[in-house]
Amino acid sequence: MQLFCESLTAFKRLPTREVKVGQLLMGAHHPVRVQTMTTTDTMDTMATVEQAIRCIEAGAELVRITAPSKKEAENLQHIKDELRKRGYNTPLVADIHFTPNAAEIAAKIVEKVRVNPGNYVDKKKFEQLEYSDEEYQEELERIREKFTPLILICKEHGTAMRIGTNHGSLSDRIMSRYGDTAIGMVESAMEFLRIARSEDYHNIVLSMKSSNPQVMVQAYRLLINHMMTEFGECYPLHLGVTEAGDGEDGRIKSAIGIGTLLEDGIGDTIRVSLTEDPEFEIPVCRDLIARYANAEERNIVSLPVVEKISFDPFHYRRRVTHQVGNIGAGQVPVVIADLIKFNHIQPSDLMAIGYHYDEASDKWNIADAAADYIYCVKEPTFALPGTLKVILDYADWINAADHEKCMPLFSANEYINAENKKSAMMNFVMVDCYSNASDSEAQNRILETIAQDPTVVICLSTTNVNAVQSIRRMFMHLQEKGIAHPVIVITDSNKNTDEQSLIHYAVENGALLLDGFGDGICIGYHYGDKTKMPPLAQLNSIAFGILQATRTRISKTEYISCPSCGRTLFDLQETTARIRAVTHHLKGVKIAIMGCIVNGPGEMADADFGYVGSGVGKITLYKNKDVVKRNINSDVAVDELIELLKENGAWVEPAVV
Repeated sequence: MQLFCESLTAFKRLPTREVKVGQLLMGAHHPVRVQTMTTTDTMDTMATVEQAIRCIEAGAELVRITAPSKKEAENLQHIKDELRKRGYNTPLVADIHFTPNAAEIAAKIVEKVRVNPGNYVDKKKFEQLEYSDEEYQEELERIREKFTPLILICKEHGTAMRIGTNHGSLSDRIMSRYGDTAIGMVESAMEFLRIARSEDYHNIVLSMKSSNPQVMVQAYRLLINHMMTEFGECYPLHLGVTEAGDGEDGRIKSAIGIGTLLEDGIGDTIRVSLTEDPEFEIPVCRDLIARYANAEERNIVSLPVVEKISFDPFHYRRRVTHQVGNIGAGQVPVVIADLIKFNHIQPSDLMAIGYHYDEASDKWNIADAAADYIYCVKEPTFALPGTLKVILDYADWINAADHEKCMPLFSANEYINAENKKSAMMNFVMVDCYSNASDSEAQNRILETIAQDPTVVICLSTTNVNAVQSIRRMFMHLQEKGIAHPVIVITDSNKNTDEQSLIHYAVENGALLLDGFGDGICIGYHYGDKTKMPPLAQLNSIAFGILQATRTRISKTEYISCPSCGRTLFDLQETTARIRAVTHHLKGVKIAIMGCIVNGPGEMADADFGYVGSGVGKITLYKNKDVVKRNINSDVAVDELIELLKENGAWVEPAVV
């Protein structure tokens, strides 16, 4: 066991206990299971049944339904009976918050209950409390007293349980001792798991959800490490990024968080939480797990064994590099736009990557999400924006007129043989990551030469199926050799659909960025048919979305939006769209849009501002975790949110283009 996974260099599923949910088996050697959650009112039996059926037919293997009180828990029986009558035997999961009595009712009806340690017994009032060791132990005994009855019911009825910690709903007690941290999330779950084990109850799945993929990944890794250290075994893990949002951003954030863990063989069931109808979550789940359908194929190329891990997988720390131009050291990661298939670049082509030329003023307007470099087949014939630089293949760069604006990209052999025909400022050098293992000695010679040249930016790529492991291993090799040059990660896609490509880009770049690896990214395509090429604007948006989701470069507003459920008190999708339409230009501002007061204030975690349903047609506005305006009519709440942003200096008027 290497800290948190079976291997850092080969794809191996983390062995976990087998858990039975109805007739569905998960963990152990079983496939990664796909699930989702209904968004209907649980008391509306037929609406919930119909939506559950749509989810099941889309591919959901488990369906979760909210049960915030006794009446919803009791109505699960009617929902289950109707589904079984129609021939659907998919296991149902009751989602519980605050109410142990609802959990105890649900555990006698459905196949699985989900409890949140942060609010099942403990309360969250955002108070800073101080506990002596004796008082802390007394609180644990109180939890045992309240939690044990549910365990005994689950044992009696063969009901499974998910102990699901959420970053944003850690109790005041946990916060007082561990703070708002990944280790606090882990300890919150471990307290409940220890109680369950003491009752010889093991039909348990665990989760460590956060809206921040970085925190989420660290928490799962720590949880595995703690379970293996304390128990010598690991329980199945449910993966998910909570409140991921909608559209492209929600898919990118989910793919990064879930995919980073799947890459290391971690995860037994997944849910992609989108602010969309739940059946639309399923294709994203299926595309994610399809990457690992034939796991043995990912180990065709064996990588050098890791003697000693050279990065901290439990805490984010960016790899230390020196700076070359605007790349590396303390600079934010750069984005290189791949325009290599454009034979003749026109000024209008640059609009897709964040540059708009205004003829009247003869000036370029540069967006926050504007690519830093373009990789071209020819030197552009028009004056470029001042911040934009060009990368040309070495043979084309030699003949370029402007060697200050244009930088060369070398193959490894070209760089070795170029002698003095190099840029005095910046040289990009391609280094393959173990695609051809027999060239390892030659590769070491190239790296030794690069190490002597402070103008080199290393470009890492691989054709290996296990690309994340291959490139990560090369980063570790650079650290072992003391090579501190900045690195660009090159990722191409030849997937069949744009959504599959999005997931491919997000996983393969996001996993590395979360571990502190990478000073820039370039995403491209290998479609033979140019009509299948994704739009350049889409690729640029994905690149900046990946950097935003990993919190390595902020270029736009971030929305922490829950996926809706039966507790939601307004049309979440419509409201999210309205808020996005008027605030999307607020770079770096984090706005949470939460459907209800039950867990909204906690789940929005590190948001700057919150828009939370507090009653039918009523909204409460937050600044951080503090209530600012309570029970506002929903028809004026978006305007009130704008006023709140203005009052706190977070508002700027949108630019007119």
